[in-house]
Amino acid sequence: MDVERIRSFLLGLPHVAETMQWGANLVFWTGDKAIGGKMFALANLEADGRGVISFCAGQERYSELLEREGVSPAPYFARAHWVAVERWDVFRPTEWKEELTAAHAIVAARLPRKTRDILALPLRERKRIIAQRRALLATQNKA
Repeated sequence: MDVERIRSFLLGLPHVAETMQWGANLVFWTGDKAIGGKMFALANLEADGRGVISFCAGQERYSELLEREGVSPAPYFARAHWVAVERWDVFRPTEWKEELTAAHAIVAARLPRKTRDILALPLRERKRIIAQRRALLATQNKA
């Protein structure tokens, strides 16, 4: 597995948005950030020793995943049961898909009601609301 295959897979999950944040990190959101979406995975594009990807493991899987070589508590997110993976070969491709699909589902289940309601709208209306919200946030950030 590599970052491009993981990116392609993640963007194929329902209602996933992607941003570039905190330097060279691809952040994957369940629901757009502008409407209250939440992060579920973060791919580190820099070779800085902080791992290749971090994701929400959930309370049940967190301890079990930490027993695996190459998996450690994610910096800044460990208290929310996130793990960091050192290398792409820590999991087989099917395991990557299972773990990241589970991370998406865990975070999607915790989305605020308002966000879930927007995600349930038809695509055209959902895009309109997201665009409006982004414009409002951009205006607020300038002020």
